[in-house]
Amino acid sequence: MNFQAKLMISALGMAILPLAQAADFEDFGRVVRVQPRVEQIRTPRQECRTEYVQVPAQQERGQGGSIVGGIAGALLGSQVGSGNGKVAAAAAGAIAGAMVGDRVENNGRNLAPGVQEQAVRQCRMVEAVESRTNGYDVTYEYRGQTYTTLMNRDPGNRVRLRVSVEPLDAYNDQYSQRY
Repeated sequence: MNFQAKLMISALGMAILPLAQAADFEDFGRVVRVQPRVEQIRTPRQECRTEYVQVPAQQERGQGGSIVGGIAGALLGSQVGSGNGKVAAAAAGAIAGAMVGDRVENNGRNLAPGVQEQAVRQCRMVEAVESRTNGYDVTYEYRGQTYTTLMNRDPGNRVRLRVSVEPLDAYNDQYSQRY
């Protein structure tokens, strides 16, 4: 082999060397404890109820009889007298007709104050509290060591792990001694 081919193979071997030394594999750890993370969420909402209260009865008087009676009285009063007396008679007839029309229309109604029930709706704002689980703090053991991690679901009795093995650099190796 020539020198260039040996140099390329050596360079390729050096590039692959870290990949050959690092290894990833899957294993399982034993779950020791699972603690759910619970969050309290407060949501305002309106709460309403209907109560029945007793209020004084209010009856409305009709106005149609007064109007029709006033017009009829004014027409009849204008037929009596002459000159300024005719105008005074029309005015007096309008007043008398309005009073008679009002009595005729409202005669059968009980206008005395009474009591009736009225529905009253009362509302207020209350806070609804809802609990939500946001994740799980999972404590597990793997090869004599205890670890804790946050997971989005409860893993059960064991947790699946991805284990990565690679050599430590001599400068970062905590077990090497420096002089």
